[in-house]
Amino acid sequence: MASKGTNKVNPERQRQRFSPEFKREAVRLLELGQKPATQLALELGVARNRLYKWQTQLKENGGVFRTPGRPKLSEESELSRLKRELKRVTEELEILKKAETYFAKQRR
Repeated sequence: MASKGTNKVNPERQRQRFSPEFKREAVRLLELGQKPATQLALELGVARNRLYKWQTQLKENGGVFRTPGRPKLSEESELSRLKRELKRVTEELEILKKAETYFAKQRR
C-alpha cells in the first residue's frame, strides 16, 4: 500500500494559508450580509464552505482561531487525567469480574 504523499494528484499545488486577520475580516463581511456568500468567496479567492467553517470556528473559540496540532496544555492534562481514570476503572472492573467468578465457584 502506498503512502498518502506518493500518489498526489497535483504535486505542484500548494496548500493555501490565510492569516487570522484575513479570516476574521472574511467572516465579518459574511455576517454583514451585503453580498451573497458565493460572490464573497469568489472575490476573496476561497471556497464558500470555508467561509462558513471559519465562522463556526470563531463562534466556538470565542473569536480566536486555533492552530492545528497539539491540544492546549489544559486540554492535554484533562485528556491524560481521563485516560488514567479510564485505565484505573477498567482494572477495577477486571478485578470485580474475577472476584465474582471466584465467589460463584465457592457457593457451589
